[in-house]
Amino acid sequence: MLTDFARGYRYGLRGLSWLGRRDVRGLVIVPLLINVVIFSAGMVWLVGAVEGLQLMLTGWLPDWLDWLSWLLWPLALAAVLVIVWSGFTMVANLIGSPFNGLLAERVQKCHRPDLVAVPLPLWQEVVRAPLMELRKLAYFILLAVPVLLFALIPGLNVLAPVVWAAYGAWIFALEYCEYPLGNAGHGFVAVRRQLRGRRALALGFGAGVMTMTVIPGLNLVAMPAAVIGASLMWCDRLHGKAADM
Repeated sequence: MLTDFARGYRYGLRGLSWLGRRDVRGLVIVPLLINVVIFSAGMVWLVGAVEGLQLMLTGWLPDWLDWLSWLLWPLALAAVLVIVWSGFTMVANLIGSPFNGLLAERVQKCHRPDLVAVPLPLWQEVVRAPLMELRKLAYFILLAVPVLLFALIPGLNVLAPVVWAAYGAWIFALEYCEYPLGNAGHGFVAVRRQLRGRRALALGFGAGVMTMTVIPGLNLVAMPAAVIGASLMWCDRLHGKAADM
């Protein structure tokens, strides 16, 4: 399990080394510009959200429990970071989804040309990709409900940052692995089923992507790098013809 997690984590970051390759460079530019705009707005919004959260915790607790804010603050901040960055990543992916599908196809063609399916016409990809993103978004929101409830249970809520991190890793894995698997003809239900079968690999990949999204600078290239990493992982590990690395 740990080996699979570590392998998935490496795939989560491996796309960074492909960003400058001539055969994918043109398809990276548009997602990169989308990320710059979305995450710049996200940084501005996040600063205000963190300040508001700090004021809320300070005003919510009575004076004699003021010491408790030192315990609750890191937990609340971790939850806000996961929610905000996941949310802005979803928005960026919704806008850039047609380009992400084309990028995944290009990576598959370069890495394992024998696995490339017949591509959809561009107009069909432009229509299909945002609809798939909305379906994924609905699933992510539904999945967040039990995670939120867990964070509200006294005693168990001390583990809320871990649960939120696992949630974030899982949705990142589903988000980006859907592009290469979708190109191969797999629907979203089939993508979830396949990743559940390699859960440690999927969570490791999602953790690698999450690492990129929280590091300033790297978060701007996280989307195209994650699409590339997911495509490489699909070709090597999820297609059923994996080769040891």
